[in-house]
Amino acid sequence: MIDTSKYTYKVSAAGRVNLIGEHVDYCGGKVMPCALSLRNTVYVRPNGTDKINLEWTDLPDKVSLELDKLESYKELKHAKYHAGCAHLWREAGHKVVGCDLLLDCTVPFGSGLSSSAAIEVSTIAALATAADEKLDPVEVALVAQKAEQIYAGVKCGIMDQYASANGKAGHAILLDCKTLEREYIPVNLGDCAIVIANCNKPHNLVESKYNERREEVETALTLMKKHFPITCLAELKPYELEEYKSILLPVIHKRAKHVVEECERVRFAAQAMRTGDMAKLGEILNASHESLSTLYEVTGKELDSLAHAAQNHPACLGSRMTGAGFGGCTVSIVKRSGVEEFKKKVADQYEKETGYRPAFYDCEISDGIVVEKL
Repeated sequence: MIDTSKYTYKVSAAGRVNLIGEHVDYCGGKVMPCALSLRNTVYVRPNGTDKINLEWTDLPDKVSLELDKLESYKELKHAKYHAGCAHLWREAGHKVVGCDLLLDCTVPFGSGLSSSAAIEVSTIAALATAADEKLDPVEVALVAQKAEQIYAGVKCGIMDQYASANGKAGHAILLDCKTLEREYIPVNLGDCAIVIANCNKPHNLVESKYNERREEVETALTLMKKHFPITCLAELKPYELEEYKSILLPVIHKRAKHVVEECERVRFAAQAMRTGDMAKLGEILNASHESLSTLYEVTGKELDSLAHAAQNHPACLGSRMTGAGFGGCTVSIVKRSGVEEFKKKVADQYEKETGYRPAFYDCEISDGIVVEKL
């Protein structure tokens, strides 16, 4: 049981699942994530000192950060994200005061459901709350993204932090990652449910090929800009890419092809969501996974096996990997009447093929930042 009696506020931010639009956020594309009820929660109180004191509900560690040394904690194992967030929030012109933080995370680590974004966003929101500052969730997301890039070394786009901060219960966010324009689309699944499954193969984005993929699509953009007046790869149409594919190395063409076609899939998926066409949405999810596997090559044996096991089940309309890949989760659209059998059959087949037993998460589509006075 967590003792929260000494804290003043409970501040939380959401993990996220991305329904469609994978590896296009850093290419200026549109994505369609949902914030989840899996969250990172920060219990906070101002302490009147020049230190930020951190404790965790699942770790024995206790860490104190001095306010005048926030930029010097990059090597800390567990608190570098929090120090980085505090430093960058202050650099952005905000007040940071001494406070006590108790952190409790229900977003599974290494799952591809953005535990790091939830930690970053909730930390900044808690620091702002302790300092009695007004919260702008978009600004919080932008500073959190910068913290991920600098302190985790991941050249991430804005999607994860934006969804964590700006999610709306019962809705997906159709987010233009170039302009930050958004549309909330109600998630009306009819007789279907969203099922999230973790392949339970740990991943680490810094050690993976995530940054390498970014470099590859940046190379494609540089070359395509010589022929088209574009500012990001998402502005390129599939037929335009094919017209000039000869100027790209085959592997660079494959990466760019995924991006421009995934952007088209997002557009069609949004239409399917608005009209409640779950069969069409399922087809789009399947096509997205195939592209991520063969063109962008960020799935691997485990995610492919898990997605294919789901796709082959009669209750499933579509399934794909979600998140950065190299491990993590799949998201599936499944008939509610078949969800329990789906979980069992998929788990058995996946374990037989890989030796791993998947985990399934029961969660709701949630709000982003939530601040409660205790």
